[in-house]
Amino acid sequence: MTTVESRTSFIGRFTVQTWFQLVLASMAIVVIIGAAVGAQVIAHTGTVTDRLLDHTQPASVETYRWQNALINQETGVRGFTITGDQQFLQPYLDGQREQARAADRIRSLLADRPARLAELDAAEKAANEWRSGYAAAVTAVAPAPGTASSSARGKELFDTLRAAFDRQNEGMADAIADDRRELENARVLRDTVLTLMVAVFLITGVALAILVRRLVARPISALTEASLRVGSGDFTHHIGVAGPADVTTVAAAVESMRTRIVAELESSRAQEAVLSRQKADLDTQTEELRRSNTELEQFAYVASHDLQEPLRKVASFCQLLEKRYGDQLDARGKQYIDYAVDGAKRMQILINDLLTFSRVGRLTERTERIGLGRTLDAALTNISSVIEGTGSRIELPARLPEVVGDPTLLTMLWQNLIANAIKFRTPDLTPAIRVDCELDGDTGMWEFSVADNGIGIAPEFADKVFVIFQRLHNRDEYGGTGIGLAVCKKIVEYHGGKIWIDTDYTGGTRFRFTLPAPATSEDDSADAVAPERAAE
Repeated sequence: MTTVESRTSFIGRFTVQTWFQLVLASMAIVVIIGAAVGAQVIAHTGTVTDRLLDHTQPASVETYRWQNALINQETGVRGFTITGDQQFLQPYLDGQREQARAADRIRSLLADRPARLAELDAAEKAANEWRSGYAAAVTAVAPAPGTASSSARGKELFDTLRAAFDRQNEGMADAIADDRRELENARVLRDTVLTLMVAVFLITGVALAILVRRLVARPISALTEASLRVGSGDFTHHIGVAGPADVTTVAAAVESMRTRIVAELESSRAQEAVLSRQKADLDTQTEELRRSNTELEQFAYVASHDLQEPLRKVASFCQLLEKRYGDQLDARGKQYIDYAVDGAKRMQILINDLLTFSRVGRLTERTERIGLGRTLDAALTNISSVIEGTGSRIELPARLPEVVGDPTLLTMLWQNLIANAIKFRTPDLTPAIRVDCELDGDTGMWEFSVADNGIGIAPEFADKVFVIFQRLHNRDEYGGTGIGLAVCKKIVEYHGGKIWIDTDYTGGTRFRFTLPAPATSEDDSADAVAPERAAE
């Protein structure tokens, strides 16, 4: 086995994840060792710094405070011996308390420095000798006014105390100097160790980066390049990459996929030719359907006019027949003529309604953003004579939103629903119609309702009324062709909504229908309508 093969075999023993874990473990070991060493030198530097700042220097300050308390005591005693005034003893008394507090603080700060504590003990001994040998005796007896007393003994004792002060100050200065030298040495050691750590980290990082590049990055880069070459269209390029185990596995899978793609490509090209032919056939059929629909629309228009012309003639000649020979016909003959005229007229109405139904959504393509309040006003204007004739009362919401749709069809929708409510009113009861609307936040649809106090519709006929030509009443009771609600359903569905009868409503009939809300806010898309408008 050659050297290259051995190296390749060694690399292929582990996956990319394993190699990264080995690299991260190596980095972690280096970081842990560096962190331990760095933490130790930093902790040492911190200890020395804390001792200097938190112990030695505060102890020096307390030493000066302790000495100053004794000097204040000496000053108070001297003032008292000169004047005999008791108020001069106050510095003496305060100085004793301050001396005691400072001594306790010094002993707490210098607990680990016996030499400095010995200097404090010697100074306190000299202070006690001065106080017991001189100050206590002097302050016990008040001198006569106007006399001054002095004592060589007191001066001698305090000079001894001042010498203790000097030794104490020298000791504290030496302690501070020693701590500063130790702190400087600790800082130099810390900086040296941290610099070495950074250098070791950099060298280790570079070495590991080179290792990762050779063992992982290069094989992955080769696989990426080969995959991109195949992805760009060179399906004949063979993908064979050596490297970690999972990289070679992916390379084998990509190579298998390339082989399969080459095989499927030939099959797809054949299918593409078939699809192209099918698309051409569908385009031809679509064009044929478009032409057929156009011809059907033209046929419906022509047929409606051609059918209505004979009907008009039948009605006209039947009326002429009645006019000319009416005096020769009996009651039965006149009734037959009336039936013929009425049938011709109803046939004309039926043809017109069929034309209207067939044209909904096909001949009108004028969709725009329009306020439903405008279409409702137009519908009410169209049937104003019926509203006034029946004394109907119509309650409208304060606001109606804007929708995107055909104004003519929406006007027809309102007109059919409101006219239907007036038509099927309860005898001897003034029609009362209420229009409401609300936005369904879950579906984003506006939901409208038109409720009346009429005769109502039984729940079992709730779906039947929307079927063209379906009637629930005798023609003698209520006229019409039975196509109005079918037109309403077609208009609503053309605009993307749905319409139904609210079977839970028992006070008459309540139709509900939905229309999609525009993309903008409903508050910006609403127009105002008077809250209550009644047509008398």
